[in-house]
Amino acid sequence: MVSRFIRRTVLPLLLVALAPASEARAADWLFTPFIGGTFGGSAKVSALGDNLKTDFNQTLTYGGSLAGLGGGIVGFEVDFGYSPNFFNGDANDSLNLVGDGNVTTLMGNLMIAGPRAAVRPYVVGGVGLIKTRVDSADEFLTNVSNNDFGFDVGGGVIFSFSHDVGIRGDVRYFRGITNNDSEGVDLRLGSFQFWRGTVGVTFRF
Repeated sequence: MVSRFIRRTVLPLLLVALAPASEARAADWLFTPFIGGTFGGSAKVSALGDNLKTDFNQTLTYGGSLAGLGGGIVGFEVDFGYSPNFFNGDANDSLNLVGDGNVTTLMGNLMIAGPRAAVRPYVVGGVGLIKTRVDSADEFLTNVSNNDFGFDVGGGVIFSFSHDVGIRGDVRYFRGITNNDSEGVDLRLGSFQFWRGTVGVTFRF
């Protein structure tokens, strides 16, 4: 009687309880600090005309990502990036609309990667926070800081040197999808967009 109860009740419960732990041990956890640059950044400044589009210079960016690939190919990634001096204008421009500023991104992404191998391509896409801060280059414009909803899509390749260490190349497109109005410089973040290219060292554990 006791043995039948153990076989029919206790053992199935143990299997269910142990399954997530086994799956977690089989998952790939990938931590990647990275550095790179942004390019193709643009936004409309509605205060100076809806048809006026401001392009931004290439700038340094850095950050890190943590990805968990359950079963090895499909998982979730948290990506953090920071770009100082993102809105720094070109000194040669006849009208420097914006001065120094920065962009911070925090994204939660779905990640799909190839099977575990020396060369491992992947694609990512998700949503999260795009925080912008613009310092005016002209006295008649005020400083603006916004927290907005946005999305990113992209992909890259991880080149593994060993079981635990590799190099990752990554390109992503970011775009704001909401608009927060503010006094002064009114950046319509629905039109705010940029690309980011990075290289990082990936640690697997």
